[in-house]
Amino acid sequence: MAIDTGEMMSRWFIVAGCILLVIGVLMHFAPGLFTWFGRLPGDIRFESGRSRVFIPITSMIVISVVLSLLLNLFRR
Repeated sequence: MAIDTGEMMSRWFIVAGCILLVIGVLMHFAPGLFTWFGRLPGDIRFESGRSRVFIPITSMIVISVVLSLLLNLFRR
């Protein structure tokens, strides 16, 4: 039984929505869990006067590696 593209996409949207919901609840009730984000070595932050530039390079690499590992575990 083949799954069509629309059905597969709708499942991914449901999973992504559930993940975002869990992250939102965690950020609301336990904000201390995410204090590391943006403060790792390699994250770039410039502040001068009224302007701020924030580039979380290392934090995004960590999140990418974790998501890649999770997706590879669930695919098998």
